[in-house]
Amino acid sequence: MTGLSIGIDFGTTNTVVALAGAQGPAHLARFPAPERDVFAFRSALSFYAPPDLPNEREIEAGPWAIEAYVEDPLETRFIQSFKSFAASESFTETQIVGRRYQFEDLLSTFLLKLREHGGGDMADLPRRVIVGRPVTFAGGAPNEALALARYETAFRRLGFEEILYAYEPVGAAFFFARELKEDATVLVGDFGGGTSDFSIIRFTRQAGEITAIPLGRAGVGVAGDAFDYRIIDNLVSPALGKGSSYTSFGKVLPIPNRYYSTFARWDQLALMRASRDMREIRKLVREAVEPEKIERLVEVLDENYGYRLYRAVSDLKEALSSQDAAAFRFAAGGIDIGAQVERAEFEDWIAPELRLIEDAVDRALADAGLGAEGVDKVFLTGGSSLVPAVRDIFYRRFPAERIESGAELESIASGLALMGRERDLSKWARQA
Repeated sequence: MTGLSIGIDFGTTNTVVALAGAQGPAHLARFPAPERDVFAFRSALSFYAPPDLPNEREIEAGPWAIEAYVEDPLETRFIQSFKSFAASESFTETQIVGRRYQFEDLLSTFLLKLREHGGGDMADLPRRVIVGRPVTFAGGAPNEALALARYETAFRRLGFEEILYAYEPVGAAFFFARELKEDATVLVGDFGGGTSDFSIIRFTRQAGEITAIPLGRAGVGVAGDAFDYRIIDNLVSPALGKGSSYTSFGKVLPIPNRYYSTFARWDQLALMRASRDMREIRKLVREAVEPEKIERLVEVLDENYGYRLYRAVSDLKEALSSQDAAAFRFAAGGIDIGAQVERAEFEDWIAPELRLIEDAVDRALADAGLGAEGVDKVFLTGGSSLVPAVRDIFYRRFPAERIESGAELESIASGLALMGRERDLSKWARQA
């Protein structure tokens, strides 16, 4: 489609697509989801093989993946936060309903379903796309080149011929720049599910047009999913055997913590049921000092309660963003775990991640050669930017009147689409 620019923000939690013509604002692709039209398409997949037709596979994505899981959780393989695998060398493939999937297979399957559900908005796509990418990919030792090669394969399967990549906070900065009334140096913080990313850009007006100069950037592979990990690790895992013991050859030994480290990560939870760890956990039921706790862990995994747990954790995190205390409740089958959580307690749990985020902000300023006084505006976006302890990182550094936020889900995709209008894209977006 001539003159159309498209930006895709493939996020750990949600994916958003924006399109922009030669003039005017970008508009968001909308999806007629089961309950209501949405523009934030959940970054999730479900796989289902009917018991009477084991060679057939029904695959869904986004809200439809959630619907399929809710209808038949026991037989549906539900995968979320799979973006976290993108830069992982250790993740080579997984087997789902008898078929092997590499990361690029998961992503292309997801994108093709997204296009299918997008209808008219996604029917006639331009040959070029600008894709958002984190400043630092998630994972302990992320391989950026591997992640981008995997992205390249998947997006080409969608039909794009030219694929450009731009840092996600830069996309958000282009969105925010529309609101600027005067020249400004802007620090953008983008807080998603898997990464927290920062860019500092100088925007100036020349001959009625906004020009932009990149000054600095930094990122860290922790964000909302890491906060979820802390909630599960502190509230749920102890009721499922974390910290307890088992007997082996007359010795009392601690149950390996690695089971709970995997269990508390959304990207790993979906794969755990078919892993070697699962076989070991089943054996522990007979050897555990407190077998009822291990039985609960087996039930969560066997009965596929992962999405219910996700909802319980998300509800608590959202409540603590506006309240000093909130109730946590995870109830499914024979499991019922509840607790009252103080916001201060939650902030203590996530203190290690907050320090990493704070360090990344300081690195971005250092990369730009600026102190806090050199930043005119701060724009915070992404769902995890709503966590008060995250916002406090900025209020400690900048006057409150300089800090703005909003468009938590749409800013990156819209900015990427608007970026496509730039005469010279080379300093903003590049090929893999």
